[in-house]
This record gives sequence, structure tokens and C-alpha cells, in this order.
Amino acid sequence: MPWQERNAVSERLRFMAEVSDGLYSMTELCARYGISRKTGYKWLARGGDLQDRSRRPGQHPRAIPAAVIARITALRHTHRWGPQKLHWLLEREGMTPLPARSTIALILSREGLVCAPPRRPRPQRLRTARTAMSAPNVVWTADFKGPFRTGDGAWCYPLTVMDGFSRFLLACAVVGQPRTVPTQRVFTRVFREYGLPDVLRTDNGEPFASSTTLGRLSRLSVWWIRLGIQVERIDPGCPEQNGRHERFHRTLDETRYAGPATNGAAQQRRFREHRRTYNEVRPHAALNGQPPAAVYTPSPRPFPAQLPPLEYSAAHVVRRVGPSGCFRWQQRHVHLTRVLHGEDIGLLPIADGRWAVYFATVRLGEFCERAHRMQTSD
Repeated sequence: MPWQERNAVSERLRFMAEVSDGLYSMTELCARYGISRKTGYKWLARGGDLQDRSRRPGQHPRAIPAAVIARITALRHTHRWGPQKLHWLLEREGMTPLPARSTIALILSREGLVCAPPRRPRPQRLRTARTAMSAPNVVWTADFKGPFRTGDGAWCYPLTVMDGFSRFLLACAVVGQPRTVPTQRVFTRVFREYGLPDVLRTDNGEPFASSTTLGRLSRLSVWWIRLGIQVERIDPGCPEQNGRHERFHRTLDETRYAGPATNGAAQQRRFREHRRTYNEVRPHAALNGQPPAAVYTPSPRPFPAQLPPLEYSAAHVVRRVGPSGCFRWQQRHVHLTRVLHGEDIGLLPIADGRWAVYFATVRLGEFCERAHRMQTSD
């Protein structure tokens, strides 16, 4: 005969059965089962409900009110922000009682609004020197986000421009194609509103740079240099060198504004609303919970009505680049690049018959008189 398995529920069933038989008094039954009469009467009053109930109190004096929980979940659905940013925002709104960040995290987890992110390997530390983002307008970053089609089938290439120090989003514009003219139009609007940065950091793609010209110059980068802006490019295949900007693109993907709208105008309205929220409302961890608009100040360098002339030292020999991309040297033409058509370059002697060729502060390569042609510096 197999052993009979006993547990608390089966013991309670036997107890209730013996109470129903009436062979023993309640005092005797409770003594046989090793329980108090109070416990015996409790199970008798429950009837068929013999499972253990939760001992959690029905009310707690420090429980988070339902209105606060509803506000947290509503903000999460609207912005998809994490506990820290939601805590800053609730604090700014004057929410009382203000739950701790850990409590907000528990609420989001309990409501099924968060999931553990995948672990990613950390990129190796690179030794390439970059300009430090030490103050507003020292370094701006720019990039095109991945393209998509709007509802009418037109391509949209979002162009984003950001101040590196304050994370202030200067532009989030709909561009049909990553070409020089529409991109320059966006930068002209940004320069007129916020002034000029010291450095502009981009990748090596069009229209920011060109892989077929000396110095990787493009028409857009030539315009920036003429404005007195230092062009700084990340190394090819190293987007982590522009990590703050890449992280912003991830933030844009996580918002409700990233999805395609019906057309370009509707998409631009979405981006405009996202830019306002990102700059003025969204707390930023690197800014101690402040939004970027609370830290950013416009540049003291205004956008000029005309391009200032290039100035070279007295040691430079200045030549102008013609329509074919050549400059004249000893009655002969030396090919440089058509991107510099109409621009002045400076040649600085470095050795017998060898000259370093500059466009503003950008060294394009070396000119060898004997071979009568340009040689790259690499």
C-alpha cells in the first residue's frame, strides 16, 4: 500500500470531515491536530476555502497612490523614457508624493512596460584625437539618419544637427536626398538662427566629404571652411567617434515621431514636435536632469552676409583655382580639384622644389616642381 501524502490542505479536509461527524468536540479536535480553537473556528467559518491566503495587508500607509501610477504609465506610453528621466520630470511637475527612481522602475516592470536590453560589447578605446566638447558651440555634430519612405512614397533622409556639449538639437529636417544644395539650405537656416560653431564633426559620406578629392573636400565642406569653421571627420567605419549623435538617433527611433508620416510636410511637423520635446522637456542624464535648452546658448559668431576672404601669411604663394580644377605654376597647369573652383590656395615651401599646398588651414598635399604634379600627404 503506497504512503499517503499529507499537506496542510489535506489535514484541513480531514479536520472539517471530523467536525461534520460530530464524534469529538471542537476542543478535542483542535488538541488532536495541534491547533488553537481560534484557528479551528477560522477554518470552519471558511467552509470549502482551505487554501492559504496572502498575508499582504490590504492597505499600506506609504503605498503609491493610483493617480501617481497612472501618471507614470501615461508618461511612459508618451515618451518611452526610463525611470531616471521620469523621476526628473515628475519632480519638475511638483508631483507629491514623489516616488523614488527604484519605485518607478518597479512600477514600469510590474506594468510590463520595460524589458532588459541586450548586452552589447563595448567598443575599444580609440586613440584618435578629437576636439573636446568643453562648451556650447565648440563642436557641432551632423549626420543623416537612415532613410525611409513617407506615405506618399517619397524618400526622406532626416538631417540632424546637434551641439555636442549641451546635446541641443539644432535641426531635425526632412531632406529628399543627401545632396549639397538641400543640405546647405538647412545649415544656412541653422547658422542664421544660432550662429557659427568652432568645429563641425561629421562622417565621410556625401555631401559632407568626398573620397575622390584631395583632403576629402566637398562643396559643402569648402563652404564651411570659408565660414571659418574647422571641419573634423571621424575615421571611416568608426561611428562610435560620433557616439553622442548616434545615441540621439537611437533616441529618435524610440519615440513616436520616428515613424513615417503621410508626406514630407507632415513628417517635418513630427520632427518639429520631437525637437521641441527633446530640447525643452526631456531630462538628460549627462546634464543632471536638465533639458538641453537649459544649458545651450547661441554662438557669439554670427552668420556673415558674405563669405570672408581667405588670408594667408606672407610666406605663402597664393594661386587661384580655375574652372577645370587647376592652378597655374610657371605657365603650366597643375590639377588640384574642381571642388575648389574660384578659391585661393596657399603654397608654402618645405624643401627644394617641394611645396605644401593649403586651402585655408587644410593641408591638401605636396606639389613637386620636378614632376609638376600634386602628391598626397598620406
